[in-house]
Amino acid sequence: MTKPRPRIVDLSEIEPNVKRGGDLRAMLTPTTVGSTSGFMGVAIVRPGDRIGEHYHPYSEEFVYVVCGDLEVDLDGEPHPLRPEQALLIPAYMRHRFRNVGKVEARIVFHLGPLAPRPELGHVDTEGVEAVPAAAGAQEAGVAETRS
Repeated sequence: MTKPRPRIVDLSEIEPNVKRGGDLRAMLTPTTVGSTSGFMGVAIVRPGDRIGEHYHPYSEEFVYVVCGDLEVDLDGEPHPLRPEQALLIPAYMRHRFRNVGKVEARIVFHLGPLAPRPELGHVDTEGVEAVPAAAGAQEAGVAETRS
């Protein structure tokens, strides 16, 4: 078995995934760096935009707010999220993020452990039609990530 080597990944190297709203970039993944226990990325959410509701059946999600004011719904209950706050979202918990502030919000997320197959790691609970029109128009040709 080959030992993974350290690798620096720049945000600009990762194609945005806007399918679920926001700009999601899975940066450190099995594909990009050979990770085996989980993956990490950044979500960029413009004022008024959101990331649609979903859950992860195999993974816990760790979230850290770098900047911006967000509201997160956890199993339908809203909670404020501010800069320099962190959140643990247990497996199977439905969640969505909304930027309720006037500036871009950025969150760092990590999910682990990995699902047995990428397509099993994420379950949408609201349709793509619920994503803001601007985000939906940008999704053509964007690869799906595991977030």
